[in-house]
Amino acid sequence: MKTNTLMVQGTTSDAGKSALVTALCRYYQRRGIKVAPFKPQNMALNSAVTVDGGEIGRAQAVQAAACGLEPHTDMNPVLLKPNSDQTAQVIVHGKALKNLSAVQYHTYKKQAQRAVLESYQRLIGQYQKVIVEGAGSPAEINLRDGDIANMGFAETVDCPVILIADIDRGGVFAHIVGTLELLSESERDRVVGFVINRFRGDPALLQPGLDWLEQKTGKPVLAVLPYLPDFYLEAEDSLAGKLHNKQEPGQFKIIVPVWPRISNHTDFDPLLLHAGLSVELLKQPPPQGGADLLILPGSKSVRDDLGWLRQNGWQDFINRHLRYGGKVLGICGGYQMLGKQIHDPHGMEGAPGSSAGLGLLDIETTLLTEKCLKRTTGIFHLDQSAVSGYEIHMGRTSGADTGRPLMQLAGQDEGARSADDQVIGAYLHGLFDLPEACDSILTWAGCRQRNAVDLKSLREQGINQITDALERCFDFSMLEKALEGRFIKQERTVC
Repeated sequence: MKTNTLMVQGTTSDAGKSALVTALCRYYQRRGIKVAPFKPQNMALNSAVTVDGGEIGRAQAVQAAACGLEPHTDMNPVLLKPNSDQTAQVIVHGKALKNLSAVQYHTYKKQAQRAVLESYQRLIGQYQKVIVEGAGSPAEINLRDGDIANMGFAETVDCPVILIADIDRGGVFAHIVGTLELLSESERDRVVGFVINRFRGDPALLQPGLDWLEQKTGKPVLAVLPYLPDFYLEAEDSLAGKLHNKQEPGQFKIIVPVWPRISNHTDFDPLLLHAGLSVELLKQPPPQGGADLLILPGSKSVRDDLGWLRQNGWQDFINRHLRYGGKVLGICGGYQMLGKQIHDPHGMEGAPGSSAGLGLLDIETTLLTEKCLKRTTGIFHLDQSAVSGYEIHMGRTSGADTGRPLMQLAGQDEGARSADDQVIGAYLHGLFDLPEACDSILTWAGCRQRNAVDLKSLREQGINQITDALERCFDFSMLEKALEGRFIKQERTVC
């Protein structure tokens, strides 16, 4: 097997694949090895703009940072962004190609595989080691035919696989053994060992299970990684850890509606990590009480999510919020919703047509066939503070309120402000990432605490934290023996 390529697959979604790949990337980077991340196929609504002007999954952008690299479209050649329960936008080599149903995409997979292998060959030609992340689980029987995301890729390029499972979910031994049972013989043979993730408790209680697992499978447990309660890395797609209330009396309160196709919710990480804020990400408007700031997030299907917003009582909540003097910010799709009309003449996000917006800004948006993808910097017109971020959208917005722009990016005015200054919006994602930009928005909204977090610094701390845990707990000598087919049971350290 090719030992310059190592693939991480999970027994379930959210087992810790992204974090383990990130840690392995930083581990090899610390040792002066030229290493790059790779995810053949990703399905996520959190994405990042690359140095070559494309779009990839956000987890691969974090993994690139762990390697000391700028993110590149070869690191995630196929990205699927769901825009309904039945269809997804297919992005290949960073560019949106078309919307396909699941059945249509299954037919398209041979073309997608060519793109995957082209990117992989370029990476393997430039780097000494490539760390590959699988998607979901390799034991999803209905997806095995034509698979390019898990074992189908591993078999094609002949690379070894580490299988990771999350003990915090429960049933970790059943997950591992059951996954192996559902693999073919050749696929099982390329699994060189296991990583058990998020362990907490007395290590002595786990040891009998590890002994049984190694005896049952003939494969080593390469690491038992600890549960890290304060660990931060940007999520690939899951909102599970964010749907909570973080409230203390007297705190400045922010509410974010969570509609079905919310995108790039990592925009709100700096707010969730801000000690002086109460932040709620809610699917339903609160039955009582209000907020100081309401933020409408991005959306992969703006007109549909706007309909959902109305059906679930959010429009009445927004109107009441404004009557009581609250502020409203719209980001990307949320910005488009704030206008008078949203037009989709080409059916880019669903059936062609138009929808009435919330009418809170004097603007209209037309969705175009070309997607805007760019990273950019500039200043807020609010207080001349610095701002940076990225744009990912297919709309062009115009109207009277754009004459009161929110910011200037690369020398061009961007965004809009209402005449009464209660409502603002812009296309820029990541606008809270710089502490001074976060402080600027919060000050506009009425918050007097200027102690925003430095997200870039926190991301770097998270990468180092998980890598330090990996170095303590991962048996790299055992990995080498397993790669050579020389696994011999021995004592290990459970962290």
